[in-house]
Amino acid sequence: MTRLGWVVLQSTETTTAAGDQPSLFDGLPGFIPEIIPRIIIAVAIVVVAYFASRTLVQLLSRRIARRFRRPSLTRTVLRSIQTFILLAAGFLAMFILGLEISDLTLSVTVFSAAVGFILAPIIGSIVNGLFVLSDQAYEIGDMIELVDRGQTGFVEDITLRYTKIFTLDNTFLVIPNGQIRDRDVVNYSAEDERTRLALDMTVTYEGDLTEARRLMEQAAAEVPDVIEGGPDIRIGSARYPAKPTCYIDTFADHGVNLRLRYWVKQPYKLLSARSAVQENVWERLDEADVSIPYPHSHVVFDETSGELNVSMDEGLRQQTR
Repeated sequence: MTRLGWVVLQSTETTTAAGDQPSLFDGLPGFIPEIIPRIIIAVAIVVVAYFASRTLVQLLSRRIARRFRRPSLTRTVLRSIQTFILLAAGFLAMFILGLEISDLTLSVTVFSAAVGFILAPIIGSIVNGLFVLSDQAYEIGDMIELVDRGQTGFVEDITLRYTKIFTLDNTFLVIPNGQIRDRDVVNYSAEDERTRLALDMTVTYEGDLTEARRLMEQAAAEVPDVIEGGPDIRIGSARYPAKPTCYIDTFADHGVNLRLRYWVKQPYKLLSARSAVQENVWERLDEADVSIPYPHSHVVFDETSGELNVSMDEGLRQQTR
């Protein structure tokens, strides 16, 4: 065999070997398109990855919860793990289907230019969600109040896009993190669940002021939800009496304004606790015959008040009798 013939033969064998690489779908009957088993395998990969991610999240939930000690961060980390597994399964399914990242580059570029204004608010919510998680202004389970809406509820969930609040009216509020960061939020149970309330009351000058103050303090301490005594409560560098305390606020026109301050053990029933305290105070003061003034209006007419001439026709007067 000449040298030229040997080169041609070797080239032919190499081409044949390269073109006859074994494939997973070589044994399929000719009437079945190759894309059908590829789709079945890709779907199976995604389904298996979904259930595997849920199982992995259940196995790691307790360990991650002990590590971060914050329900919001724990849920965020677990959701990120599940999302990462699903994305990896999606890329593997694309590979099975014969798609490559380079095939999607142009279409993604064109698509992102068309829907960029739609994705911008979502990305902004995610960024704000990271700030919400880092600021720790509230946590899952906290009781908060939206000042501008006047609504109070419990934080049900915190995601990277929104905060879900379960209101006391048995409704849900889903607020994007970008909006809730711009609002005034009152957190009643962030670190200390004890909440201080106040009751303003006016008594007459003729009554026993010392007795009125004592009765108001005693009436508040008898309510089960109110802290009746104990060590002083420290808020920052200030210290406040734990037991109900009644102070003289101002000397008003109709009487002496008293202010009763008391602490409620938990913020979850503030309205009922306030109502019970006011009911007790009313009964105590009524039994002790302590007068509570209320405004009176006196209209006085004298010679300087002017005159009003009124006349009526005699016939009309008889008809109206």
